[in-house]
Amino acid sequence: MRFARRRLEHAVNINLVPLIDVLLLLIIFFMITTTFKLTPGISLTLPSSSTAQSVQSSVIRVTAVSEGEIYVDRTKTDLKGLPAVIKKRAGAGDPAALKAMLEGDKNSSYQLMVSVLDALRRNGIESVGLRTRVEKGSP
Repeated sequence: MRFARRRLEHAVNINLVPLIDVLLLLIIFFMITTTFKLTPGISLTLPSSSTAQSVQSSVIRVTAVSEGEIYVDRTKTDLKGLPAVIKKRAGAGDPAALKAMLEGDKNSSYQLMVSVLDALRRNGIESVGLRTRVEKGSP
């Protein structure tokens, strides 16, 4: 009787589960640590108006979030430093010819808006528009 020698062959399998786990962890790590903002974002909830219109040319854009956080175009300042930033932004031109667009959160204080308007007027900017969003359901 002949006994056939059986050779035990090891099956070669690559276990991909640890590799997939590491790759998913790296993807999650890079998603969490990566910053996607190109410019500082300001979260505003604009008040609504049924007569709101689009403004094509606003020269100076003033965003009032709080007394300590006011943006003139993209320059961050506070209420005390606002007149200097407006004067620098207005430059040597005629301030009466400049237009400004004021936007603020609907929960902002009325005093803050009046103070910003005062700072604009003290620097000779009389033409100021208030930015709103169009009410839903209005024509």
